[in-house]
Amino acid sequence: MKIRSMPIEEAVGQALAHDLTQIDTGKKTKGARFRRGQIITEADLPVLRSMGRLNLPILELDEDEIHEDDAAMQLAKALQGKGLRIDGPEEGRCRLVATQSGVVRFDPEMVRQVNQDRTWSFATCPPNSVLVPGEVAAAFRILPLSLKAADMGKALGKAKAFHIMPFRNLRVALVTTGSEIKKGLIKDVFEEKLKRKLDEFGGTYEGQKICGDEKEEIIEAIESFLEDGADMVICTGGMSVDLEDRTPAAITETSEDVLFKGVPAIPGSNLMLARKGNAWIIGAPACVVHSERTSLDRLLVPLFAGLEDELDIASWGVGGLCSNCPVCIFPKCHFARF
Repeated sequence: MKIRSMPIEEAVGQALAHDLTQIDTGKKTKGARFRRGQIITEADLPVLRSMGRLNLPILELDEDEIHEDDAAMQLAKALQGKGLRIDGPEEGRCRLVATQSGVVRFDPEMVRQVNQDRTWSFATCPPNSVLVPGEVAAAFRILPLSLKAADMGKALGKAKAFHIMPFRNLRVALVTTGSEIKKGLIKDVFEEKLKRKLDEFGGTYEGQKICGDEKEEIIEAIESFLEDGADMVICTGGMSVDLEDRTPAAITETSEDVLFKGVPAIPGSNLMLARKGNAWIIGAPACVVHSERTSLDRLLVPLFAGLEDELDIASWGVGGLCSNCPVCIFPKCHFARF
């Protein structure tokens, strides 16, 4: 690579070798004012002078060298998976931007390996972040103006694609237990909160059944929704160790497999998850009624994204203080969107 400097007056008619950045302190913006390959005209000279440019660098690449923008785009294409678009290149920088809502999946070790070559600056959102369209999953740039083809090949050999695991449209029903609610002594307030959560995930609300404290009645309500095709039934109330709390037993008898009862997360330690066929049955503790962020939200993210590998709840204790989100298994998780 050779760079020769040319006075801006002599550069008229020449193509720029790389982008030229302009900082606007009034608008508090920074970006490329002139693009690589742009032909300099007489009208550009006052703007260049206002940017402090008296000379322009003219870049001459060797045959085995790749320009910064071309290098960034090659890596971007290797990293781009489903649910992501490429933004750039600009000044040797590209970004992967979400085109749909879901959980971003990538290999953190791959990012570390690419960054071992100090030619690259590669930064990502936390693993398993929940993104909505327009949010950035990763940004990276090449630090020098050019890259040897052999070094480009090394980076491409390490690259593994990012993917957005989209939220599925699950049909969700609510079974509310408690004789005090059934008799009308107090009003259930969780239904509206659940509807808001489902709107964020794109789920469909199938309705509510209010039961007393009898196990058989709870079982009948769960089975009724499952027979109608619900993908998920959430049961609230009766999840503690009180003798009158029969919801866990009803879920156990209704399901084919209990994945867990109790999680290392607060609030919501008495969370329960079971399965019957392809449908999920959740026992949600009372805290979901009065707390906005609980272990239930943490569970809904992988279930809606189809990430059953994230149901190893032993790891949930690290960052398990749900009310102190966003530090959790999904560090930039859906909690903040409710």
